[in-house]
Amino acid sequence: MVSRRGAGERRRTKPAVIGGVAAVLVAGAGFGAYAVYGGEAEAEDTARTKSAAAQEKVKTGPLTATEVTGTAERFLTAWQQGDVTAAADATDDAEAAKALLTGYTKDARIKDVTLTAGTPAEGKVPFSVKATVAYEKTSKPLTYDSALTVVRRDGDGEPRVDWHAAVVHPELKDGDKLVTGKAGDPPVKALDRDGGELTTDTYPSLGTVLDSLREKYGDKAGGSPGIELRAVRGEKNGGDEDGKKEKAGADKTLLELSKGTPGTVKTTLDPALQAAAEKQVDGKKQASVVLLRASTGEILAAANGGHGFNTAFQGSLAPGSTMKVITASMLLEKDLASVNEQHPCPKYFTYGGWKFQNDDEFEIKDGTFKASFARSCNTAFISQAPELKDDDLTKQAKEVFNLSMDNWSVGVSTFDGRVPVQSQAQMAASLIGQGGVRMNPLNMASVSATVKSGSFHQPYLVAPSVDGRKLATASRTMSGATLGALRELMSYTAAAGTAAEAMAGVGGDVGAKTGSAEVDGQEKPNGWFTAYRGDVAAAGVVQQGGHGGETAGPIVAALLKQAG
Repeated sequence: MVSRRGAGERRRTKPAVIGGVAAVLVAGAGFGAYAVYGGEAEAEDTARTKSAAAQEKVKTGPLTATEVTGTAERFLTAWQQGDVTAAADATDDAEAAKALLTGYTKDARIKDVTLTAGTPAEGKVPFSVKATVAYEKTSKPLTYDSALTVVRRDGDGEPRVDWHAAVVHPELKDGDKLVTGKAGDPPVKALDRDGGELTTDTYPSLGTVLDSLREKYGDKAGGSPGIELRAVRGEKNGGDEDGKKEKAGADKTLLELSKGTPGTVKTTLDPALQAAAEKQVDGKKQASVVLLRASTGEILAAANGGHGFNTAFQGSLAPGSTMKVITASMLLEKDLASVNEQHPCPKYFTYGGWKFQNDDEFEIKDGTFKASFARSCNTAFISQAPELKDDDLTKQAKEVFNLSMDNWSVGVSTFDGRVPVQSQAQMAASLIGQGGVRMNPLNMASVSATVKSGSFHQPYLVAPSVDGRKLATASRTMSGATLGALRELMSYTAAAGTAAEAMAGVGGDVGAKTGSAEVDGQEKPNGWFTAYRGDVAAAGVVQQGGHGGETAGPIVAALLKQAG
């Protein structure tokens, strides 16, 4: 009779021992030699229950030196060997780590990676990177330093690399990636109207202009782009969605593999006038000026005392009383003013709940519109607000001066003025260049050019024939009578009004208008000046400078005098 085990008996087997050692890379100073043991542990008792496993204690407390060095070496070894999955598993965010490390080879074209660890300190392990970046037939060595930090993973407390993009390269932020390829637009060699090269060494103001020319004409000027490794910003870090499109000022070049071959673009800048404009704004960080040829719109010079932003072309500032040139043209057309007829200029005028006044509360009793324009009387213009529709000034600016249309095609980036439709007090403030009105020297130089030439000619820095673009045009011109009256007003202001001191010695057919724009939080207003002499028109602004005739006026007048 065969004996049988009792129903309650359990078969037991002795646990198997699996031997074996996997060797790993010996890292640099501070690590010594370490080995990762893969499987040298007794098999678990097959009877162990899930409830018992759940009761295991989560690892806590400070990391040991062995945990730090072992985790760091596990990560660095796998990364160097190209085992992206293993390297990512050594981090606390395997998905993000795998994506960036995969792109390190695929998108950044980095190969032959050697990683050398330094001495750990409080969980942080520095390491150096030596590699090669290769793109098509071009390659270049890449070296840099980085660091990683080992932490306890949430949930089980296991040591893992605290994952951030900066581990891969210190210039990366989370969400960024590394890309090697053509360096955006090819370089451009910009030329002045005489064929001389324009550089920031000679003309410091032109840095932003040259950058804009490259962006606009780099792929049209016959050049070829260089090759570079760059950090492409993710959307949350200032880049475009998925970092697919380079955004100016966002991406960063980390290594230039080869320089591009520049194409050439000829501009309308006059070298002598550009040099003079640079000299006029030198040392005046908040001064900007633009000169135009009135009959064509060609930009002859443009300079900014502060070189970080092109205020001359892209500024958006209240133009103050220089706006009265546009407002006066509207009042003349509507028969709300006439050059030599009496026109009210009281100390105060209230409209829309606001009480407006003149500088130093002056008044002109029994004065003409000509006198009010020349002395820049605010109330002479505000007093006509009750006779105007909310959109009258906006229409005048758009139809005659082609401002606030956002359709200029200068050849570089510009702000084309803003004259919004407003009501009540804000509409009245717009009449004197305050409220929501915004301009820059390019816009206001164009206003004087329109008065001098008789019609709007869109300013341009690069001739439209270069790329076949169409220049903007105004929908109408002023009548001969209005134009003649406006020229008389500006001529009188240059000779006997607020612009007289600055324009002294500027001979010929001249006209001018000053402006001071109050800005909240500023002790001094922005000083403006717009003028013409012969076929040259100009405008300038000195932010926080005070009265335009005393600040921007001398800059503009000096350039008009040199223009001849």
